[in-house]
Amino acid sequence: MSFAIVQHVPHWVWFLLAGLIVLGVKQTLPQRRSIRNATVLPVAMCVLSFYGVISVFAQPVALAAWAVGMIATVVLSQMVGSSRGIRWSSADRSLLVPGSWVPLVLILGLFVTKFGVNMELAMHSDLAFDADFATFVGLAYGAFSGAFLGRGLTMWKVIRQALQSSEATAN
Repeated sequence: MSFAIVQHVPHWVWFLLAGLIVLGVKQTLPQRRSIRNATVLPVAMCVLSFYGVISVFAQPVALAAWAVGMIATVVLSQMVGSSRGIRWSSADRSLLVPGSWVPLVLILGLFVTKFGVNMELAMHSDLAFDADFATFVGLAYGAFSGAFLGRGLTMWKVIRQALQSSEATAN
């Protein structure tokens, strides 16, 4: 049965997965990131997951779970100190970000979650009205968004601290 399901998945989904894997593997290498680049991905992930929740579930509990998942993961990422190794280069006005496997794991986790949710909804459309399912999906999407947003906020924190430090040195 599961092989038959996979056979009916549109081909573009597999190309998307391949592209996401390439994007995630690139994150394992050290990079320079502009302020814009450090902002766009986390914001885009939040918008897409928010849309994923509201487009499928017409239940406030799903949106509330999304918000709880996002906030909890942002707070957790700030507590864990996800800024290790991230530095601001004043000369280039860019971030120096060490390579990490975390973005690949998050990207694949989100893909697998979204794929699984869509498969379940395709087979059991009534799940769109199930409060427990909506809560679980909202929480999961929010948690992934929060992880990306937390990393983005960490980068902004590094930039702000570097700029404040350079202002204090100039005065």
